Amino acid sequence: MIFSIIISIPWVKELGEIVTLPAAIAIITGIAYIPGYLNAFLVVSLLFDRQPAFKTTAPTDPISILIACRNEEQGIAATLKQIAKQDYQGDLYIYVIDNNSTDATAQVAKKLGEELGLNVRILFAKKPGKNNALNKGLQFVETKHVITLDADTLLHPQAIRRLMSRMNSAPNNVCSVAGAILVRNSRENWLAKIQEWDYFLGIASIKRLQGLYQGTLVAQGAYSLYLTDVVKEVGGWPDAIGEDIVLTWAFLEKNYKVYFEPTAIAFTDVPTGFIHFARQRSRWARGMIEALKRVKPWQQPMVFTRYLTGSNLVMPYLDFVYTFVWIPGLILSLFGIFWIVGPHTLLVLPLTLLTNYILYRYQKGVFSELGLRIRRNIGGFFLYVLCYQMIMAPVSVWGYLQEFMRLRRIWK
Repeated sequence: MIFSIIISIPWVKELGEIVTLPAAIAIITGIAYIPGYLNAFLVVSLLFDRQPAFKTTAPTDPISILIACRNEEQGIAATLKQIAKQDYQGDLYIYVIDNNSTDATAQVAKKLGEELGLNVRILFAKKPGKNNALNKGLQFVETKHVITLDADTLLHPQAIRRLMSRMNSAPNNVCSVAGAILVRNSRENWLAKIQEWDYFLGIASIKRLQGLYQGTLVAQGAYSLYLTDVVKEVGGWPDAIGEDIVLTWAFLEKNYKVYFEPTAIAFTDVPTGFIHFARQRSRWARGMIEALKRVKPWQQPMVFTRYLTGSNLVMPYLDFVYTFVWIPGLILSLFGIFWIVGPHTLLVLPLTLLTNYILYRYQKGVFSELGLRIRRNIGGFFLYVLCYQMIMAPVSVWGYLQEFMRLRRIWK
């Protein structure tokens, strides 16, 4: 970062003559200094990361699984079938919570549960909201451990065993283990192909980084394991659009730790339409703001957690600068105006490719361990490297504005 600052001095001076020196420093800090520091921190941390071996590989603890559903008649069958294929030897108690579905979700789940020999119980939550559905299911959980699983998420056959093995191998103050979510429908269109790399490289790597510092910031509701008593201790899932983010930060605030297990894999369908995608990612951005408002980073008891949650404070700033400065700067460069983006910007590409190659090599090892094969998706990779941030930054800004304007929350 210091090297970047030194070599950028001429750029700062030239831009300062156009927009004033303070504005130039603020712009270049948001475009180059902070993103460069965060990327370097990520890569170096991952190079030092060594995931501890499992102390037990065949746990048998009974586990409850909460599946919150709303109009999932088409997807719930595949989800239950994958649960039936698990190599986990302990008892599984499955609660399908129907949250005001207008289709036959409950009937399909009940019938298939009987056919598969699963212990499925159907519950009904009338009050809209995923948090209300999960809290309804939590009332019936009697096991020490509980898993939340989205109705459109399919588990790898070893998923539950590996998730539980990590929990049983962890220190006593670990209250949750997040599983790894990957994309199932990446063949549908270009947007799904890009998201495949985001989940495979971006999201998984950030969770590994956070897990290394014992502060995974989101035990995602789509697929994570929790200690039931701790979930109840913090009041269950909160009334928030990012209920899983706020819940996780509540764990961290009470000095609990959250881990991530990269080999406990599940596959989900990602949005293939831009509007659906924008709604999902703006919800994620809005959920981060909710968490920051409810649990301030400086209130976190652990130093690593304060650092990790505190880094989220700069994310809105980075997204605003990227959206309203970098993207217009890119457009200006097409007309020969190189105030923000110029030929020198291409020098970032080799570093970006090297970074993603390092992340790819690790993920390839995870896949090999599970007997999986990485799909060929070269076009999606280059779109991810070159274009993804140009999509994500404006969408995230829209999420921040939604929370600022207190717009109505929508589950889907």
